[in-house]
Amino acid sequence: MLIRAEKITKSFGSLQVLKGIDLNVEKGKIHSVVGASGAGKTTLLQILGTLSRPDSGNLYFEGRNIAQFTEKEIAAFRNRQIGFVFQFHHLLPEFNALENTMMPGLISGMQREEASDRAGTLLEEVGLGHRTKHKPGELSGGEQQRVAVARALMMEPEIILADEPTGNLDSETGRKVYETMLGLNQSRNITLIVVTHNRTLAKHMSRRIELEDGKITHSE
Repeated sequence: MLIRAEKITKSFGSLQVLKGIDLNVEKGKIHSVVGASGAGKTTLLQILGTLSRPDSGNLYFEGRNIAQFTEKEIAAFRNRQIGFVFQFHHLLPEFNALENTMMPGLISGMQREEASDRAGTLLEEVGLGHRTKHKPGELSGGEQQRVAVARALMMEPEIILADEPTGNLDSETGRKVYETMLGLNQSRNITLIVVTHNRTLAKHMSRRIELEDGKITHSE
């Protein structure tokens, strides 16, 4: 078991968004999280990714209780163990695809040559080896999202958390991005948690988790 969440709650003011979530995340599997807007999907993903702390409950990563980490320890853990892909790719417009992919490595103190070599290999892996010198404005939406996927892999994380990674793309481009992520899961055994409104895609993932009103109503 890679992640275990126990009785996770989260409120924003008087609004309780998560109401006692219990969830096990299996290593090497692709997990989809589906549900209506406001169900708590993104909040859950942020807590699993240590971007936000729960109000109560425990979060274990390979048996370690993240709730006991300091903020500095959480930041170091997140940089090393977790990759993120968002609906809006958040690429830096002044940097090219290679430089954007390198960024997590450079931030962590990796030597520039090593970061460049690793980023180039990752861009090849996601089918963008011929676009490394192009800036985001010169790339299609699907290409930009694949750069974001490569960037998420830069630190060789155990898990990638993706929040509506195909939500801003047309159906065909979204399918290609999903197939890229599926291929990485198969070749690298990387665990994926994907928040999506696309139930067609969700059906093809290893496990589907349904959220409604801050609670898991179905898991298979």
